[in-house]
Amino acid sequence: MSAAPLAHWMLEQEARALLTRLARLKPFVLNQPMVPAASFLPTAQLAIERFLAKGRSELKRRIRQFIAWVNGPGRQVPAADAQQRFVFLRLRFNAVLSQLDLFDHVLAQRGQNELGVWLSGLDAVSSDALALPGYYQAPPVICYLDRGVGAAIRRARTRLPGGGENPVSIIRIPRERMISSGISSSLIHEVGHQGAELLGLVASLRPAIRERRSKSHDPLVWNLWERWISEVISDFWSIARLGVVSTLGLIGVVGLPRPFVFRLNVDDPHPMPWIRVKLSCAIGDALNPHPQWQRVARVWESYYPLDRLSASQRELIVRLEQSLPAFAALLAGHRPPSLKGRSLAEALEARDRRPERLGALFEAWRREPAQMYRAPPSLVFAVIGQAKADGHLGPEDESELLARLLTHWAIGSTLNVVPVWTALPGRQLQPIPAI
Repeated sequence: MSAAPLAHWMLEQEARALLTRLARLKPFVLNQPMVPAASFLPTAQLAIERFLAKGRSELKRRIRQFIAWVNGPGRQVPAADAQQRFVFLRLRFNAVLSQLDLFDHVLAQRGQNELGVWLSGLDAVSSDALALPGYYQAPPVICYLDRGVGAAIRRARTRLPGGGENPVSIIRIPRERMISSGISSSLIHEVGHQGAELLGLVASLRPAIRERRSKSHDPLVWNLWERWISEVISDFWSIARLGVVSTLGLIGVVGLPRPFVFRLNVDDPHPMPWIRVKLSCAIGDALNPHPQWQRVARVWESYYPLDRLSASQRELIVRLEQSLPAFAALLAGHRPPSLKGRSLAEALEARDRRPERLGALFEAWRREPAQMYRAPPSLVFAVIGQAKADGHLGPEDESELLARLLTHWAIGSTLNVVPVWTALPGRQLQPIPAI
């Protein structure tokens, strides 16, 4: 066999091998060992399987076209050109594998005893916190654990490596937070990124901040708030949904060695940790005024006093502090076009997280625990977090209670019997007794 026919024959064999290996990629529903309660919500499972199946189908079509080409018109082109065409096909094959591995990594944890079910429960919490009926169709959310102290999100509808839009929101949770009410702070902050994107909040808030800056005697601080707005608005979402446990959870994340707490990096979308906690307290006080916010702020100040800072550092922090009430009020009262005339505070129903109401619910649930199992998951986290902040619940009991609740929500979302908006739209929910 001469070199030219041999080269084309080898490429045809390689392409057929790709096709064979591609056929061995099975849908997750065929190869993932887990109890049903640990599985993704049905909408998430369906969205992922459809996305991956579409990628496999498209790649199969391309490979078959290449095989037909290399056995036909392609024989007339130089081997080097045929090789280049095959190389791009193989790169596409690896992109499909990368996308498969992305979801496989998340799904693999669902096979672990207890952990998989708790993660399914966190899916339900996320869906509840993201739901804003009447304003958008929320995408499915899936959660997984990883090392580190902070959470992260790969938002739905963003481009994945290799092309295509991510069909679900994927939230990474710090393993160190399993299980305490503080996990809800990280979780709902990331949910806030998805919600802000769906509502176009960052784009609508920037002009409002610039307008405030134009009227301010201290435009620098408003420049910084505009720079940090993408993270600030996610904190706002978390505080509105969770109340004080959001701020306490934030302290757990950014409570780091002093140099990190006071580090100002204008290229970082995250505010300086010290002022970020103070802003969290200011937002909480703007949404639901209560002495607890001042108490938490003073505790934070006692952890990280300003007296060891340089005069220039203190001066900037003081200037930022002076702008906190006005900035928190701007956020709470902001009325983006996507909310059809309602403010952020109204749309997120932040008044439902008043400390007095959360405390009263905790007392009521003590008398009748079944009520707690029927409540929306984000509200339950808010109530438990408030109870812990008030000294009515210790960390040991809190962890045990949350483990039971996550299991309950996992079962409920699997059976479509708890109010998880993305579980099975349109189906009538049926109440189940608390486990």
